[in-house]
Amino acid sequence: MKDYLVRVWDLPTRLFHWTLVVCIVGLIATAQIGGNAMNWHFRFGYGVLTLLLFRLVWGFVGGRWSRFSAFLYSPASLLRYLRGQPDGRHLMGHNPLGALSVFAILAMLLLQVGTGLFSDDEIAAVGPLSKLASGAMVSQLTYYHKEIGKVIVLFLVVLHIGAIIFYRVKRKQDLIRPMIVGDASSPVPQPASRDDAGSRALAAVVLLACAGAVAALLSQVA
Repeated sequence: MKDYLVRVWDLPTRLFHWTLVVCIVGLIATAQIGGNAMNWHFRFGYGVLTLLLFRLVWGFVGGRWSRFSAFLYSPASLLRYLRGQPDGRHLMGHNPLGALSVFAILAMLLLQVGTGLFSDDEIAAVGPLSKLASGAMVSQLTYYHKEIGKVIVLFLVVLHIGAIIFYRVKRKQDLIRPMIVGDASSPVPQPASRDDAGSRALAAVVLLACAGAVAALLSQVA
């Protein structure tokens, strides 16, 4: 039976994904090292915030399979998938479980970065927005950032990696290669994501705008 090769992940989405991976590894490493490494911890955090803002915008204007509308499933669709009754929408991009994972990771990373901006460890690391909140609020946000949010993010990352391994070993489905090369095979024809010079130029503009917004926010409280 003939398989169709489909451009599922556009280049901006792929670059976002792998850059986010690098930043998360950097955040974890610098948090463990502490000391002067916390300067880089904040830089990685600003990078993640920029990437998350980009992904939020790209979820509306990006390639076909990168848009939130492509993997926003109803509870009924999720139940059918769990019962082993996938439909055509589940063959490309994120399936219902993958979609839940993506939304959870994006939300918790945004919350983790947001609380980090207000955190103060009372030693050397002080978030740039901590001066805007009361001492009690800063204390609560710092506790969440260091003791709760970090654990949740690590759990979601491990769960995500575990799912990739499960699909590779049990279902013989490679989820990593499409995120590297952009293309995936499908047993039926599927619409492709736009991934041309125009869409990539738009992504560059969106990224610069998001980076500018983060820089402007930090400059206001510097």
